[in-house]
Amino acid sequence: MSVLTSLSKAADLDHHWVAKAWLNDIGLSQYSQAFQNHLVDGRMLHSLMKRDLEKHLNVSKKFHQVSILLGIELLYQVNFSREALQERRARCETQNIDPVVWTNQRVLKWVRDIDLKEYADNLTNSGIHGAVLVLEPTFNAEAMATALGIPSGKHILRRHLAEEMSAIFHPANSSGIREAERFGTPPGRASSITRAGKEENSGGIKYKAGRLPLGKIGRGFSKDPDFHDDYGSLQNEDCGDDDPQGRPEQCRLEGYNGLEVTNV
Repeated sequence: MSVLTSLSKAADLDHHWVAKAWLNDIGLSQYSQAFQNHLVDGRMLHSLMKRDLEKHLNVSKKFHQVSILLGIELLYQVNFSREALQERRARCETQNIDPVVWTNQRVLKWVRDIDLKEYADNLTNSGIHGAVLVLEPTFNAEAMATALGIPSGKHILRRHLAEEMSAIFHPANSSGIREAERFGTPPGRASSITRAGKEENSGGIKYKAGRLPLGKIGRGFSKDPDFHDDYGSLQNEDCGDDDPQGRPEQCRLEGYNGLEVTNV
C-alpha cells in the first residue's frame, strides 16, 4: 500500500480513538491525557518519533516508548485500518491465535488461562501487548516472568510460563508474516525505514508524511531479574531523529541496562 493510501487510512483515526481506545489497548492509558492535549491522531502516529514521546507526551520510560512504537508498527501491518484490526482481534478473543494483535487485556486473559492468575494484574498499564511479545524477540520468558512479578526462585512457574510462551508466541514470529500478508504490510517490509514528504507541525509535535523511523525497535532487554527505577538507558541518545535514513546502524532503541514494568 502506498504512503498516501496509508495516510488516508490513518486520517480516519481521530485523536479521541487514539487517546482512549488505542492507548488502552496497548496497556498505556496513563498517557491518555497527554495524547488528548496534543490531539494525537492517526496521522501523527503515522510518523511519531521517540523524541516526541519524551519531549511532548511525557513518555520517559524507555519500555513504554518501545511499547508505543511497536503498537504503531502493528498499525502499519494493518495499513492503519481500524476495521481490519478489530476483525482480527475478534477472531482471537476466545482462541489463542494471531497473538500479534492481542491487546493488553487479551494478554492478561491468556495469563489467567494458563493458571497464573495471581500475577496477571501486574501487567495492567504495563505496556505489554501482543506486538511486544511477537515483534520484540528479546522480550522473552524471563522478561515476562519479571514483569509478572514471579519470584526468581519459583523455577517451576517460570518454566511453565516459558513453555506456554513458546507454544503461542514463537510460532507467531513466522505465522504472523503470513497473517500480515493477508491483512496488511508484511513485517519485514514494515520494519524498513523510508521517509517521504516534508515536515509539518501540529500541536508542537513535528512529524512527516512518511514511514515511522523505527529501524530495529528494541534490542537487548536485560537478563537481570531485578527491574529497577527505569526501563534502562538507550545507547546513542544523541543519534539524530530528523534523518533516520542517514543514521548509523547502532542508532536504534537498544541496549537496555534494566527494565521496569509498572503501572505508573
